[in-house]
Amino acid sequence: MEATYTPRLRALYHDEVVGKLQDEFGFGNVMEIPRLDKIVLNLSLKEAIQNVKVLETAADELTLIAGQKAVITRARRSIANFKLREGMPIGARVTLRNERMWEFLDRLISVAIPRIRDFRGVNPKAFDGRGNYSLGVSEQIIFPEIDYDKVSKITGLNIAFVTSAKTDEEGRALLRYLGMPFARA
Repeated sequence: MEATYTPRLRALYHDEVVGKLQDEFGFGNVMEIPRLDKIVLNLSLKEAIQNVKVLETAADELTLIAGQKAVITRARRSIANFKLREGMPIGARVTLRNERMWEFLDRLISVAIPRIRDFRGVNPKAFDGRGNYSLGVSEQIIFPEIDYDKVSKITGLNIAFVTSAKTDEEGRALLRYLGMPFARA
């Protein structure tokens, strides 16, 4: 018999958060209750135009942070002022789902965010109108997977939380119950 492992935040979601959301918003159907669909980590580097090696290093660091291989993203169109041509490598991206998504969220909330200097909470207004939340991290060194001594360049990254919530209030409540440390408005 094989033992199954359930990430801590996924168990919290099923055991407590679902009930709290149903009570707060009065959902009639269980399928209406907002859930976390995916987390997308994205970074772009303007230095990658001159030196592709910088991008490869950043993509390796993103792979360490996410626990899943990062995909190199390329420019969609040419922009002469930036000396950018269509198809040039410009960034890296990782899309997390299921167990990896829950594990990353747990590490982000309980380990990485508390390591931010002068932290007073994440912006509670960074929702897109459809319940999805975006968070910008200015330094990748807040993640414990990154060895500070081996970092050649400090880069930031964007983290997008894609939910099935229909409104910002539902998405905010979902992330708040999961432990996201929103700043007091």
